Amino acid sequence: MGIPTEPVGSIPRPAELLTAMADHAAGRIGDDELAAAQDRAVRDTVRRLEETGSPVVTDGEQSKPSFATYPLAGLDGLAPDGVVIPFADGHQRQLPRLTAGPLRYAVHADRYVRAALRHATVPVKQAVIAPSALSLLYPPDGIDGYSREAFLDDLTAEAEADIRGCLDAGADSVQLDFTEGRLALKLDPSGGLLEQFVALNNRVLERFSAAEQARIGVHSCPGGDQDSTHSLDVDYAELLPRLLRLKAGRFAIQLASEPDPDAVLSVLAKHLPAHARVFVGVTDPVDPRVETPEQVRDRVLAAARHLPPDRLGTCDDCGFSPFADDTSTSRDTAFAKIRARIEGTALAAGHLGV
Repeated sequence: MGIPTEPVGSIPRPAELLTAMADHAAGRIGDDELAAAQDRAVRDTVRRLEETGSPVVTDGEQSKPSFATYPLAGLDGLAPDGVVIPFADGHQRQLPRLTAGPLRYAVHADRYVRAALRHATVPVKQAVIAPSALSLLYPPDGIDGYSREAFLDDLTAEAEADIRGCLDAGADSVQLDFTEGRLALKLDPSGGLLEQFVALNNRVLERFSAAEQARIGVHSCPGGDQDSTHSLDVDYAELLPRLLRLKAGRFAIQLASEPDPDAVLSVLAKHLPAHARVFVGVTDPVDPRVETPEQVRDRVLAAARHLPPDRLGTCDDCGFSPFADDTSTSRDTAFAKIRARIEGTALAAGHLGV
């Protein structure tokens, strides 16, 4: 059966789409013209992923403004001055702040599944934002007439609907993007915030059957934006035991950019749930250098010294452009790294005889 390999999610948008997005924001083109440009970008993304030999494809998040904020697109009751996320190179991203309830997603991710399925000839994976990330929308001083408890009830229901809608639409698997897990330990080294995040995500995941949970994954990384990260300096060993308590069947773990991958693999081997498979990152989207298949092979073989091959898969460390305006990695570089991942994984599988 080999070793499964799959993308995490986002692919840099083509220039035509970035221009269309800017023109739409400025009122120079309408919704239909933007939708047409998005569909062309999805079609090209799926085609190029399949040309690399990818056994699983995504829509590349071509139509998302960002991996985190797509449910909020066009939503009322938001202010721009929410939680600030600082990156190591000095730039920041800022979430909106919720000003009124009830919370309802304006966009659900099943639309991205359907868009990809129109063009794909192989299984489609869909990334969704973890509810823990969207919990940061609620302000610390509360909202009049809308308690935090009511907000979390609404968020839980919306996150469940987002995942279930993707499965029902035909997604082969659904991945929760949980990049704020490692960041939580930076914001609160006591681990209290991370425990809240894990509990909230499990509150959603527990609504799915064991068979459904097997098709649901969780992605963790230290953030990747404009060739920088927000929490690579946080010890992974503090995150992983808690992360692996999530009731999911698949874990996509950033590893290629880790300074001590063997230490991370030791923790994974100790705490990986019996039912789960771990997809280790073997390409680094933040590094502009394209890995060779042989480098990927060696990273897979290193992982196989800690984890049995039947529990092992490979992925990229992160999406290549989680925010639509991030052009730090070219589209061609992203596909070259993906091809190296696929070819290197195959080399490792052959070496291992699987």
